[in-house]
Amino acid sequence: MPASTRIYLRPRAALAAAAVVLLAVLVALLAGTPTARAGSSADPAGSAPAPASTRLPAEPAAGSDTDTPMVVIGVAGLSWSDLNEDTPALEDLSSGGIGSLVVRSVHSVTCPADGWLSLTSGSRAADARGQCRTLADPVDGQVPDWEDYTAEVADQSYDARLGLLRSTMDDGGVRATPIGPGAAIALAGAEGGVEGYQPLARTDELADQVSEAAGSADLLVIDAGTIIDPEDVEEAEDANEVVRPEPLPREDQVQLIDDRLAQILAGLQTASPDGELPTVLLAGIADSGESGLRTVAVTGHGAPAGLLSASSTRQPGYVMSTDLFTTVVTHFGLNDQVPAGATMGSPIQVAPGPVDDGGARLQEVIDADVHAQAVQPIVPAYFLLLVLLNLALFATVTLILKRSTANRIGMALSRRFGKRRGVEWVRYRLNRPVPALHTLRIVALGIGAMPIASFLANLLPWWRAQPPVLALAALIVAIDALIVILSLIGPWRRHTFGPAALVAGVTAVVLAVDVVTGATMQISAVMGVSALVGARFYGMNNTSFALFTVASLMVTIVIANPLVLAGRRRIAAVLVMVIGVVVAALDGAPAFGADFGGPPAILAAFGVLALLALGVRLNWKRVLGVVVLAGMASVALAFVDWLRPPADRTHLGRFFQTVLDGGLWEVIWRKLDQNISIVFGNRPLTILAICGVLTVVYVLARPIRTALSSPRGGEFAWLSAGNPISLMGRDAPMLKPGLAALAVALGTGMAINDSGIAIAAIGVSLGVPLLIAATTTWMLSLRDLPEVTEASGSVEAADVVEARRARESQSASERGES
Repeated sequence: MPASTRIYLRPRAALAAAAVVLLAVLVALLAGTPTARAGSSADPAGSAPAPASTRLPAEPAAGSDTDTPMVVIGVAGLSWSDLNEDTPALEDLSSGGIGSLVVRSVHSVTCPADGWLSLTSGSRAADARGQCRTLADPVDGQVPDWEDYTAEVADQSYDARLGLLRSTMDDGGVRATPIGPGAAIALAGAEGGVEGYQPLARTDELADQVSEAAGSADLLVIDAGTIIDPEDVEEAEDANEVVRPEPLPREDQVQLIDDRLAQILAGLQTASPDGELPTVLLAGIADSGESGLRTVAVTGHGAPAGLLSASSTRQPGYVMSTDLFTTVVTHFGLNDQVPAGATMGSPIQVAPGPVDDGGARLQEVIDADVHAQAVQPIVPAYFLLLVLLNLALFATVTLILKRSTANRIGMALSRRFGKRRGVEWVRYRLNRPVPALHTLRIVALGIGAMPIASFLANLLPWWRAQPPVLALAALIVAIDALIVILSLIGPWRRHTFGPAALVAGVTAVVLAVDVVTGATMQISAVMGVSALVGARFYGMNNTSFALFTVASLMVTIVIANPLVLAGRRRIAAVLVMVIGVVVAALDGAPAFGADFGGPPAILAAFGVLALLALGVRLNWKRVLGVVVLAGMASVALAFVDWLRPPADRTHLGRFFQTVLDGGLWEVIWRKLDQNISIVFGNRPLTILAICGVLTVVYVLARPIRTALSSPRGGEFAWLSAGNPISLMGRDAPMLKPGLAALAVALGTGMAINDSGIAIAAIGVSLGVPLLIAATTTWMLSLRDLPEVTEASGSVEAADVVEARRARESQSASERGES
């Protein structure tokens, strides 16, 4: 079928096709999603890290007669790396269920008050930024500074309800006693009042205090103190940000905390009739001056040993601070007392892991903290490098590779540096088209492969090397080089999109396999999920979404292109729709990607691509219809997730519940605020996004438009062997539709998701280099074609294309690929 032929869909046919797509999305979704179950939210299973996960012991409370007391011990700043031979109490606690507690709340560093505010509310809540108060005992039954806490939390966007833990315990008839100033915050009422408060006793009197309190309380919350990094306090005091007494050396602080823990455990054993500990939950409730992963441990009352986890992370060994509230409430069987959508956490569970080896468990959680700390300072430098490399590539294509510019640069180098070896190497590649194209293609493929190489590098423990940044750099370079070599040595290297398609295919497949198998590769990856930020530990985050979507679209273009060339447009359109459904299901299904903002962008982009592959002319009605159907599919994803018990829901189901509760506009405002913050706060990504868009739309468009209108290729004729650049559009008819689909995907994703312009930046960092690589491959393939003169015009150009297609078809038949 000639490329100019248009096929029009009748309205009924279009509606039927759209319905098929929507139905396929739901079928794929339900096939990969645990069935909605009736029952209490205290029985998580659907989003558990693995089927073999074990719930912590929990029995419903029966007023004050409950025989399953619980003790929550909070120590701000405590990490598993603090454990040593002089901390026997901490070592005893590490023999049970242990994990890394992600304490990140509203601000980058979580103060002690922030951690206790999260416990009382079950949500992210914090004091004012940069003000880590020294917590004090209540005065006349009132928590100090409660009005300040309330005012700050009211201005935050998480709708935290202070005093929720206390009201829930009161509604369930659970007797709760706070010991220490942080515990007073945790068990305060909505107005800041505290009942039954006890100041923390001296260490030598602590065992008696705990023994007496445990005898009359079902829930005992103890603030055992705070560990502060002395160097961080000195820096903060110089900036007038923190007012604290000068702390002891960290080792001495840890020793004091361990002595208190020993006395607390002794007091609990004394209070128990059989000498068995009740359920004890130890939490490093906040940071110690800098962000880090903190201690979480569960022991006593038959608690199994293993790595702790929760549905909020789906990762063995990781627990969110907001999970502490839900764990306490679940222990007493009071989930029904908590208003729907009021909290963010899930009950802590014991996940599969090295259960029989306490040393291995301990090493795993310590290693997780080392990993998170090692990658944190590397992330901004890596993104800045990615920005600079992309900008250099854009500048090379738009400026340096023009014939006139290349000649001037070559002459200037000769005059300035003579015939030095390095200068001659550069001049050779600036003045000869084949070396120039080969070099540009290798560089473009290398830049395009950088994102997925950074993910694959995370499969090896680079953070254990010294210095870790060099180990990570070496791994990324080696993996990147391997991917580029593979893209250039196979039979696909001669096809226009062959090398670029391999890089895109590796990117899409690796990310898909990772998300299906639990998304462990993304944790603390340089372009992945920051364990210290704790925004998300599973599924497709915004970076993965952008890379996965762009890579999938590139692969789809390559698959559909030969079908369109052969005139099989209907088959091409159906194939595009099928791939789009699979990609959207992987990105959006709660069991896999659990991404709410991704499927609308993916389905809209693939819908547009399918229509263009079919030959349908786009107008605003058709585009609007595609967008509406894509949005409906995303709502269906959220609805299916919402059908599950509250503790099992991902953020898809929680968002659906938020909409039902009337909080839609708050979510929209928060996302808008985050988008604005990224624009002004994330400068490298902003620069990449803006420069990438300007490069593609304006800088690249102008010379390419001139080259397209010139029968010989204009300034780029020396690279295209004198052939019109317009030949590429005829040789690859899916290129222009693919560009439109990429623009729809990144534009829609940027508008819906809270990462905003960062999504466009990440997409540009992969898509533009691969498109440049495809263009250079096409130009290299023209070297064995006759030049098209200006007199011959487009008729001979078309003949050249037909001859090229015939040779490629014959070659493919000989290789058995047709």
